[in-house]
Amino acid sequence: MAKNLVIVESPAKAKTIEKFLGSDYTVKSSFGHVRDLMKNEMSIDIKNGFEPLYEISDDKKKLVSDLTKAVAKADTVWLASDEDREGEAIAWHLHETLKLKNKDTKRIVFNEITKPAILHAIENPRDIDMNLVDAQQARRVLDRLVGYEISPILWRKIKPSLSAGRVQSVSVRLIVEREEEIKNFKETSHYKVVAVFDISDSKETLSAELSHKFDTEAEAEQFLNDCIGAAFTVDATEKKPSKRTPAPPFTTSTLQQEASRKLGFSVSRTMQVAQQLYESGLITYMRTDSVNLSSLAINMAKQEITALYGERYSKPRQYHTKTKGAQEAHEAIRPTYLQNHTITGDAGQRRLYELIWKRTIASQMSDAELEKTIVNINISTRKEKFVASGEVVLFDGFLKVYMESTDDEHEEGGENLLPPLAKGMTLDLAKAEAMQRFSQHPPRYTEASLVKKLEELGIGRPSTYAPTISTILKREYVVKEDREGTVREYNLLTLSKGAVKKATKTEKVGTEKNKLFPTDIGVVVNTFLMDNFANIVDYNFTANVEKDFDEIASGKQSWRKIIEDFYVPFHKNIEDVGEHSQKVKGERLLGTDPKSGKNVYAKIGRYGAMVQIGESKSDEKPTFASLKKSQSIDTITLDEALALFALPRVAGQKDGKDLTVSIGRFGPYVRYNGKFYSLAKTDDPYTVTAERCCEIIAAKDAKDEMMKQLPRTIGQHQGKDVQANTGRFGPYLMYDGKNYRLPKGTDPMAVTLDEAVEVLDKPKKK
Repeated sequence: MAKNLVIVESPAKAKTIEKFLGSDYTVKSSFGHVRDLMKNEMSIDIKNGFEPLYEISDDKKKLVSDLTKAVAKADTVWLASDEDREGEAIAWHLHETLKLKNKDTKRIVFNEITKPAILHAIENPRDIDMNLVDAQQARRVLDRLVGYEISPILWRKIKPSLSAGRVQSVSVRLIVEREEEIKNFKETSHYKVVAVFDISDSKETLSAELSHKFDTEAEAEQFLNDCIGAAFTVDATEKKPSKRTPAPPFTTSTLQQEASRKLGFSVSRTMQVAQQLYESGLITYMRTDSVNLSSLAINMAKQEITALYGERYSKPRQYHTKTKGAQEAHEAIRPTYLQNHTITGDAGQRRLYELIWKRTIASQMSDAELEKTIVNINISTRKEKFVASGEVVLFDGFLKVYMESTDDEHEEGGENLLPPLAKGMTLDLAKAEAMQRFSQHPPRYTEASLVKKLEELGIGRPSTYAPTISTILKREYVVKEDREGTVREYNLLTLSKGAVKKATKTEKVGTEKNKLFPTDIGVVVNTFLMDNFANIVDYNFTANVEKDFDEIASGKQSWRKIIEDFYVPFHKNIEDVGEHSQKVKGERLLGTDPKSGKNVYAKIGRYGAMVQIGESKSDEKPTFASLKKSQSIDTITLDEALALFALPRVAGQKDGKDLTVSIGRFGPYVRYNGKFYSLAKTDDPYTVTAERCCEIIAAKDAKDEMMKQLPRTIGQHQGKDVQANTGRFGPYLMYDGKNYRLPKGTDPMAVTLDEAVEVLDKPKKK
């Protein structure tokens, strides 16, 4: 057994580090935390200074036993978890759980998994930083107190299985408030005028926009009429030199934003792929607020840029972090070796790595030099002016490699060149259009823009953005989806050949892609929290708590004192709300059912949003129907609500028996001959036909019949049975105690022995 035992938190990281250390070192993984707060209890001893009560989970007991044996055989244990609060806490939990002795234990940290970084860490060990551990414990304890004390109130006052959280509830609030802004937005319109001019003695044309926008169609029409027969002359041309500076290297937040915009990655996918790259030694640590680069990285970038593009393109820079409450002195996210422009790996890893490489290299490149030309054009009959502008890239600099994206952007490529123009030159008006344009409501959040907003408010930290978004989506307080736009009419006035013509055109507007929408439950929970726990969902409170954690991390505050100061008034508030607040139904009266004369309500029920005919407290039981996913209790109409009661409906008959379609707890289904058959996601229970129901029944019965005959013995290979079967991952072969996947779509009832042997003889992919 090696004299040195190195413990890291992931097997991939262990594998990479093992390559750099000699035979005197054994590297093992703890697979994250080896212990945590108990799952089904508060697990905090409030009376004893908020002492956390940790336990080793069942799935970690064997691992802890194996690590304990390995520790007993080693002279020195090196705790090499990540260089942040979570990593420090993992090291401390290992120290406590494995009963390590201080004299035989060393804590090492590194920002990248490269041989020089690992060897440097080994040469410079330190003790576990208890300030960082306390900051992590404070976050964990505070979040557990908030979740465990508010959640039961939500179960009693709204519906079971709900939860609240310090950061997740603020995130939901942001999305709900944005939806309210959109709902209350009053659209206005104006008329924008664009003209195309012919240039005398030239085949070139010039496009220009009027400097003034008109409020009404009449004003726009009057302007176009005034342009008939008017003289248009170049008043002045102005050339302005300008420059564009590259964006700094990536932090966790900016990487999440750019990967969303440029690659279409969700925040959680970005972090998952970045973790893989880090643990393979390809990039530096991926949880960081810092935009700093090491002098080594800056020198590497200079060499690479000079070799690729020449001396003129290199401009070494050191960026400084401005993020609210940035913590831990990491580097920015960058490739460990800048000479590697790409990597081997799956498509996601390759694309994210190349994005990081480009951003890092661009940050150390020269500014782009531009020249902007502005031309003002006089109108003899009006005081307004047309303005034409163009931009020429004189030197591309960093733009040769990378251009930062923005939210909801419309990127335009290429240079916009203007033809040669001189003051006093006369232009001929070829055409002018006055187009009705509309003001736009604030944009809904994407995952990327939500992260940006949370960071601006100082809420959360690099490690919290991805799990926060995953939580609010999983809890169904928020949905991420695409929504079809609507068709809108607009007016277009065109001046051509001396006459103004009017036309009404249509355009599609409001199409949403991968946007975050609050659900009915999300809105109701947010309203309840705002009414009863305003301080918990207050942006300043949440941001100030992060500052308190930073103070604990730097040793300036006691974590127990901060928790106590928070908990005493918070618990009093919990007791008051539990005793005095009313049950929330999110109820809305839609009108009266014409058949029964009873009231129709949209409300929150035990299983989510629903509509109800009749009163809850009457002798006669009310009837209920669930809302469709696309419907909301805020916007559903009486007619739409009544249509939901069309279920259960008889779609037709099969062999003299009814085909009854309805929606249950597990989705829409058809009931036939006492059996239930699930409808496909593409089937609408309100319109599905009898023919389609018969198809679903036949397919399910055929599958059930097939399952009775599986596994099926096909024959023998080398004296052993070969069997075909199917499971949750598709069809497969069973042979000699092992499973072999069959190609997708293979029928296990039809596969031949020859086809099976061909699959068995193929080398298994790792």
